Amino acid sequence: MIRKQTLLAVWVLLLAMAAQPAARAEGAAPAADELVPAQAVLVLNITQPRALLDTFLQPKLIEAVEASPAYKAAAAKPGFGQFQTVIKLLEARFGANWKTIVRRLVGGRLTWAVGPGGTSLLVVDALDAEAPKGLHEFLQVMVEADAKKKQQTDRIRSEKHGDVTIWSFGPNEAHAVIGKRWIVANHLDVLKTALNLRDGSSGKPITSVPGYTQALEAAGTDAAAALYLNTAILKQLPKVAKALSSKTNPLVALLAAPVTEALSKSSWLTVAVKTGKQAVTIEAISDGAVATSGVAKFALAAKSGDGAMPNLRVPRRIAAMSLYRDLRGFYAAKDTLFPERTSGLIFFENMMGIFFTGRDLADEVLAEMGPTVRLVVAGQKYDAAVGTPAVQLPAFALVVPLKNPKRFAPVVEEAWQKAVGLVNFTRGQKAEPGLIIDRPVHGGVKYTVAAFGPPTDKEKVVDMRFNFSPAIAVAHGHLILSSTDGLTRDVMDALGAEAAGSVKPLAAAHSLLEIDGTQLASILSANGETMIRGNMVDKGNTREQAESDINTLLTVVKTVKRLELAFGADKGLSKTSLTIHLNLPAGAKGGT
Repeated sequence: MIRKQTLLAVWVLLLAMAAQPAARAEGAAPAADELVPAQAVLVLNITQPRALLDTFLQPKLIEAVEASPAYKAAAAKPGFGQFQTVIKLLEARFGANWKTIVRRLVGGRLTWAVGPGGTSLLVVDALDAEAPKGLHEFLQVMVEADAKKKQQTDRIRSEKHGDVTIWSFGPNEAHAVIGKRWIVANHLDVLKTALNLRDGSSGKPITSVPGYTQALEAAGTDAAAALYLNTAILKQLPKVAKALSSKTNPLVALLAAPVTEALSKSSWLTVAVKTGKQAVTIEAISDGAVATSGVAKFALAAKSGDGAMPNLRVPRRIAAMSLYRDLRGFYAAKDTLFPERTSGLIFFENMMGIFFTGRDLADEVLAEMGPTVRLVVAGQKYDAAVGTPAVQLPAFALVVPLKNPKRFAPVVEEAWQKAVGLVNFTRGQKAEPGLIIDRPVHGGVKYTVAAFGPPTDKEKVVDMRFNFSPAIAVAHGHLILSSTDGLTRDVMDALGAEAAGSVKPLAAAHSLLEIDGTQLASILSANGETMIRGNMVDKGNTREQAESDINTLLTVVKTVKRLELAFGADKGLSKTSLTIHLNLPAGAKGGT
């Protein structure tokens, strides 16, 4: 028996796979978005769907999806078999596989809109007039068969609206076929409104709204797809308003305030998807500008041309982050920005007072640091004399420029040694081995490292403590605080290469993040056995199930070669860019 959920699944399939080159209806037919009413809150335009299909229907990506737990869980449900049956019937009706059918059915521009109260409208332009007609006839046959079995004689309805026949196969569905165009709505009145906009008899389209046209212009003509959001309406939702105004956590506010403030002051947001060779870029742009007051102002460059520095590149790099933040200004304004002191902030201030011997944290510590803060995470190369820990953790390092390196180096060195002393005292109370401080030299720079002695004969496996050999260095005008000796040396080399070159700040960028999928997969693989055991304990899975879950995770991670995320502002617009570089075989295509 063909159920209502199965019919809905067909629609979901067609929507999710919508992709092909942009094409408007023939003759004087209006553009798809001209059928969307001005009150729409969300509008998605897919104008170059072929580019999206060629990227997302590559065999390796399909394999990753089919191997995912979510797909397997869906495939295990009874309704999935019915869904597959429907797909086979659809393929038989069109004499082609589902990929070819999708390309034919949605071969032109696709527009989907959501209005107040959850109303929705979908406008799809096919490659030819026979495609939407054939789909309509296919669905009609299935619905008629299902309605006959359930004795629902009035399930299928039709009526004339001007020169167009409107069909309805259920209480929350209405559609019409006009040449190559398929128009679907979740309510009859919504479809009639679209048809009235088509013939100009009443109403105004979304294209008459200035914010919508500004959003399209910001997205650019090279976008394969662009999503428009009316944030002025969206911000009226209580949960959204609360999320944008929440500033209780100083650290979260310091990191996220430039983005949340821009959204809170915006009237529109557009998300554009652009495709390239083995890469997908997603850009989020809004008309909300970051103010020169409040938390977000500390992410604004003090001088024209300033911004976050490019991320550091070191061997085995897993991730890197670069921020432009005025730490001194932010901390000095903390009482105004965060009048309610949190326990975390109180603990932080108490510890800093101990480490820096009562120095003023704003004017005598943070004032010595530049605004370009960088963090790097990398896989480790373990000392053969010590061995490889059973659980392998990546190394991480914080890198900050200093205004007066020679004067401030002894101050921060003293604070660091106090912290190491505190760690040793705490471990000593537990009868655990402590850290031994040494002063090696690398590249002519003397730095300080604390390391554990070699493992004892009683240790059958290398303890997790050997993932750490904390170090501090001041090199090439920067303070380096690292979790390991090896990464400290690598960062010093990277800073030396920067000093010898012409590395400059990225103007207008205040936050950068990069993740290397290959290196991330490597560290995950190295901890595969630990992850499998954790999966078995946390989820109650069998070893076979746990291995399947972990292998799926690795498969997904390996498909991403590199991920780049950048936040900034330009010409009064707030911009966020996410670029995903795919790790796929050369020449791989989605196919038909």
